[in-house]
Amino acid sequence: MKLFPLLAILACMLSTPAFAAKPCDELKSEIEARLQEHGVKTYSLDIVAKGEAKDGKVVGTCESGSKEIVYKKK
Repeated sequence: MKLFPLLAILACMLSTPAFAAKPCDELKSEIEARLQEHGVKTYSLDIVAKGEAKDGKVVGTCESGSKEIVYKKK
């Protein structure tokens, strides 16, 4: 599973407090750019309220930690 290490790195990097204060759209764009750099093509990133992620993996927090960005492989 080649994608797992990438997701682990993203989760560690993007869950830091410095990233939590970013606007969600800005952080989502940065995550999309990194995924595309690594050749990931079929995925979705959804912005949800903190704790509302049902499916997928939380890869970032934003809006001062009140929202999360969830990655789902399609």
